[in-house]
Amino acid sequence: MSNKITFTFLFVFISLSALGQQLNTFLKPSDTLNVKRRNAVVISETIIGTSALISLNSLWYQGYKQSKFHTINDLNEWMQMDKVGHAFSAYQLARVGADVLNWSGVSKKDQLIYGATLGFTFLSAVEIFDGFSKEWGFSWSDIAANSLGTGLYIGQELLWQEQRMQLKYSFSKSPYANRRPDKLGDSFIEQMFKDYNGQTYWLSMNLNAFFKEANFPKWLNLAIGYGANGMLTGENEVVNNMFTNQDRYRQFYLSFDVNLNNINTKSNVLKTIFSVLNVIKIPLPTVEFNSKKKVVFHLLLQ
Repeated sequence: MSNKITFTFLFVFISLSALGQQLNTFLKPSDTLNVKRRNAVVISETIIGTSALISLNSLWYQGYKQSKFHTINDLNEWMQMDKVGHAFSAYQLARVGADVLNWSGVSKKDQLIYGATLGFTFLSAVEIFDGFSKEWGFSWSDIAANSLGTGLYIGQELLWQEQRMQLKYSFSKSPYANRRPDKLGDSFIEQMFKDYNGQTYWLSMNLNAFFKEANFPKWLNLAIGYGANGMLTGENEVVNNMFTNQDRYRQFYLSFDVNLNNINTKSNVLKTIFSVLNVIKIPLPTVEFNSKKKVVFHLLLQ
């Protein structure tokens, strides 16, 4: 399920980012409602979302048998890495959806209602596709993760009118993909989205926003990360009795990060670049605490 989510998230996120951010490069957000901009955003999102769903149906589901709508419980399949990935995708799509409506001069209320819910709506549609596929199934835990990511964005806007906490992503190549490239990815790009062993998801929190009296730099964040390792299959997946000796364990990380959105610049070009790149956790010295009861220091965790 989550591999498809990653594929569709990448397609939609890049497309929407290109739409909103390219316009922001040349034009500032409108102070009042700009009907032409709003209409352009709505039409573009509709075309991009529809195209993504059609592409997903053609490229992903076409080779699998259809079934009656059914649900599955896959909460423990990949040590919740796929669920964290769902939350991350929903959060980032909420951010993009709200940003492009902000560029159009849409009210804050409507940004949250119609923009920040974009990720949840799109990912729920993909989940329904899964429900009619014999290979997969509708997952309530996926829906819960989508809700969590969307709620994180909307909740902060309602509480603080800013994103003090952000979900971010990083990746470092693992040795497991070469043992099962069909499932975990053959190329480096595929592995970035398929190999859960190499992925880390971060909750990056701005120190200045929480401790203003301490005078931390506005760009300095503290990041808590989660990853897992030793996974060649899902928990309940059987592949001809292969990969029986898996050393699966969880990893928790503590590191600093850079909030690129808080770097002071008057350049709309740089603001655009920073906004797009801010989805990635900046590699910095990191301490790992894992379920093997070991503490590991990483000079630069990717």
